[in-house]
Amino acid sequence: MAWYAYCIVEQQAVQGGIRARRPVPVEGLKGIADAQIFAYPSGDFSVLVSEYIPTGDLGQKALLQHAHVVSECFKRTTVLPFRFGTVFDTDESLRRAVRINRKGFLESVTKLKGKAEMHLKLLIKDGSLREALEEIELPATVGSEYLSKLREKAVRQRERQTKARALSVQVHKIFSPLDQDVCCRKIDSGGMLIDIAHLIDHKKVEKYQNRYQMATRHLPGIEVVMSGPWPPYHFISGKRSS
Repeated sequence: MAWYAYCIVEQQAVQGGIRARRPVPVEGLKGIADAQIFAYPSGDFSVLVSEYIPTGDLGQKALLQHAHVVSECFKRTTVLPFRFGTVFDTDESLRRAVRINRKGFLESVTKLKGKAEMHLKLLIKDGSLREALEEIELPATVGSEYLSKLREKAVRQRERQTKARALSVQVHKIFSPLDQDVCCRKIDSGGMLIDIAHLIDHKKVEKYQNRYQMATRHLPGIEVVMSGPWPPYHFISGKRSS
């Protein structure tokens, strides 16, 4: 029996304090291909899974169904999501994965209990960044010109990183998250996109959202998009993959 894995939760959260020994159906929750979701017990944890027949076809619909299961579980308790497409071929491989990673799971549950993740996207099209955002083409041959262009390329990359760090510090002061994960990249339209994930107390989601207007005032010329709350994907120890 192959199992498609969605997330890990504390067993008591889905089984009402009853410690089960076999997979238990989770009422009212369907997964990929509308398959029944089961809570597969393993010690203090349950892995949310559904029976899976490998077809090699996990498209956009399956991705949305995966996210739906994780989100529904997140409404009830702390979740440790698996990466989309994680499949265990046998019961033993599933149990072994939980057993091997038990310490990391316990650390993550302790860290993330009562927490949520918020996302901010900062789109920068500031004219002062135009030069820093221009890509330097390296010559095809080596020599002094190549080294000069290589240095120039490195300088511009540092300029982008410095700008991104300064903005992330500014955003951190506005929102005061418990933790953050920042990613910066150029975009085709010639600007720079900074993705910021913030870990916050779930009870403070509304307070966090209310600071959006403050952020737009303090970051002129920057488009700010907020989303969440989400399960804390970016803050899981060792990020679940298999």
